[in-house]
Amino acid sequence: MGSVLDRIDDDLRVWIESQPVFFVASAPLSADGHVNVSPKGLNSLRVTDDHTVRYLDLTGSGAETVAHLRENGRLTLMFCAFEGNPRIIRLYGTGVAHLIDSEGFEARVGSFEEVPHSTRAIVEVAVSRIQNSCGFGVPLMGLVEPRDRLTQWGAARTADQLVAYRENKNSVSIDGLPSIGAQSEASG
Repeated sequence: MGSVLDRIDDDLRVWIESQPVFFVASAPLSADGHVNVSPKGLNSLRVTDDHTVRYLDLTGSGAETVAHLRENGRLTLMFCAFEGNPRIIRLYGTGVAHLIDSEGFEARVGSFEEVPHSTRAIVEVAVSRIQNSCGFGVPLMGLVEPRDRLTQWGAARTADQLVAYRENKNSVSIDGLPSIGAQSEASG
């Protein structure tokens, strides 16, 4: 089962923030709804205190996580050591998606040195459980380089084009739940 940690201490914060990729899992309340797992990268996560993390949510082809947060707030983040000693950290908690141009977004954007033009929200997670497990089955892999295609795609669009894209592609989840459509706080 792994061990449960009391908090995100300084050593764990450094390790978490140094991971080039992490995974976000969420699900609707409906038993027949789809569980979503989404990879994240691009140096987009910050630990803000012993029980809070934030990450940049960039415009993409779907918006499942935000829809699930709006419905129930449940979220799990998973980090795997692909280099060095094996390790998996899972952060369980509840999240809020602070959509771009909202007061919540503006209050939190200072946590990040760089915010790509295609950013559509900052997801803030109140971490209620921190679980450490071995990671012995995770392969060793080396990072070649981060991909910049998503940030280039966003940079090539105007703010109005990004809003139109989100309204067209990100308004509802695959299960029909409301997602990015309205420019309001999205919470559980």
